[in-house]
Amino acid sequence: MGGWIVLAIAAAFAFVVIGIYNRLVALRNRYKNAFAQIDVQLKRRYDLIPNLVEAAKGYLAHERQTLEAVIAARGAAVAAAQRAAQAPGEPAAMTGLAQAEGALGGALGRLLAVFENYPDLKANQNILQVQEELTSTENKIAFARQGYNDSVMTYNTKRESFPDSVVAGIFGFKEATLLEATESAEERKAPKVKF
Repeated sequence: MGGWIVLAIAAAFAFVVIGIYNRLVALRNRYKNAFAQIDVQLKRRYDLIPNLVEAAKGYLAHERQTLEAVIAARGAAVAAAQRAAQAPGEPAAMTGLAQAEGALGGALGRLLAVFENYPDLKANQNILQVQEELTSTENKIAFARQGYNDSVMTYNTKRESFPDSVVAGIFGFKEATLLEATESAEERKAPKVKF
């Protein structure tokens, strides 16, 4: 009779561990999927930037340094996004992506500020269309980032709660990192627009 009780307790314990493990796996997959949504929008943004630069080239021949800064920042951001897509939630990947995105945002802000000095450029339909698409994409990135961060927070909370933390430790569930803005104070400044 005592053997059955021990067996029932062991079975109940196993079911609890299996349930916790499966929930952690589901939450980890949820934040990875949420990052994939960010990645889709980032790729769209990266594809739009060369269109903006190309449309502006004729008008901004003497602003070559600004255009080259945008192109270089885009290249760094693409590389950082690829690293982050291979390891969503990893601290180094998320920090690298946030820094690269901050630098790209700063370079784009400076480019858009330069546009204000060129009335013909501001009226160009191709430029206006690409700017509108970039704005829409930026909004989608913000929503996707919020969804990712919410998923990471849920996963980390579950992973750190008892008794889940014991199961997470045994099976190697690591903490996931939020995707936070890390741009410098200079990059956070709104570009000055002169009329």
